[in-house]
Order: sequence, then C-alpha cells, then structure tokens
Amino acid sequence: MLIRALIVLLIVLNLGAAAWWLTRPAVEPPSPPPLPAGVARLQLVDEMPAPTPAPSAVDARAAPEIPAACFSLGPFTSQAAATLAQDAVKGQLLRAQLREVPGLSASGYQVVMPPAPSLEEAQAIAGRIGAAGFNDFLVVRQGEQANGIALGRYRSREAAERRVSQLQAAGFTAQMQPVGRAGPSLWWLDAGVVEGVDPGGLARAASSGTPQPLECTALR
Repeated sequence: MLIRALIVLLIVLNLGAAAWWLTRPAVEPPSPPPLPAGVARLQLVDEMPAPTPAPSAVDARAAPEIPAACFSLGPFTSQAAATLAQDAVKGQLLRAQLREVPGLSASGYQVVMPPAPSLEEAQAIAGRIGAAGFNDFLVVRQGEQANGIALGRYRSREAAERRVSQLQAAGFTAQMQPVGRAGPSLWWLDAGVVEGVDPGGLARAASSGTPQPLECTALR
C-alpha cells in the first residue's frame, strides 16, 4: 500500500510541475543597451525587408507605335531635295525613309561611224564597209551627223554591242549611241503618321505633290 501511495504521489507531483510549466508567464528578453548617438543598429538578414523586384527589360521596353496612315511625298529630283523635305516635316512623322526610283532607260541603241571631213570621204568609207561584207548602212547627208554613217538601230544594248564589235574587228571605228536620253532618278519620302495628321498639310510643308497612298508594311 505504501508503494502504491508513493507512485500516486509522484504522478500528482509530475502533473503539477507540467501544469505550472505550461501556464507560467513568458519571460521577456532583456532589452539591448542603448547605442551611442549617431550609430545605427545592426540588422540581421532575416530582419531586412525583401527587395522590390526590378521590372524586366521586356516590361520596360514600350511596344513600337504603329502608324495610322502611310503615304509617299514627292517626287523630288535629287536626294538633297528629298532630305530637305524630310527635315521640314520630320517632327510630325512617326516613321520615314527615302526611296530612289531610277530614271527610264534608253528606248534603243544605234551604231554609227563618226562624221567624215567630207561627203566624198564618207562615201569612200561606206564603200569599204560594203566590201567587207557588211550591209544595212547609210551615209547621213544632213543634220548634226552629216557625213557620218548609220550602221543600224537596235532595241537591245547587247545586239548593238555585237554589231560594234564586228565592225571594229574589221577595222572600222564604229560607235554605239543610246536613242533617247535616260531620265534622272527621282526620290520619294515614304512616311507614316499617327491619327489626326493631315497628309495634305505635310505635302505643302515639304513642297511635294499630292501624297501618294503607301502600304505601311513598306516602311521598315
């Protein structure tokens, strides 16, 4: 009986100690000593606030603005004139680029012998050309090419060059001349603008003709 009573007493004491441990008030940690004036308190890594993530490069880069309308201003007779027109209106353009259009090519080519000092000499040269086996030639009697010899007119440059080579190989000073003058290159200012910009006003400011419609996909 005594042993059983001791066991019960030990159990009661253990339960009482456990209850006291669980219900005891929390002990406040001692306050740190005050720091000297002007000295900042050190912070642990866990105490520091999390840094704000920087925006990504993709988010920071704004999407390029798309033109609402595109057209061509011109034509201008030189690149310098087109550049001046671009400078005059560049503040109102969203996109712009200069474009060159080559002039028209010659309509044909003629093969000639340069004018001789006299008609008699031209006729003598024509006789030698015929004796060498060539045909289709004519002594020119009037105009700037008087006393010269026309040796044929060709649509393609290659055919005219072959004729010249054959005559020169036979000892004749044949030359090739274009028929009709090749026109000069023209320049255009291809432009893209935002909504509300007046193309006619830009054309007047750029000393251009009527704006010509242009697909915006043509602007790089």
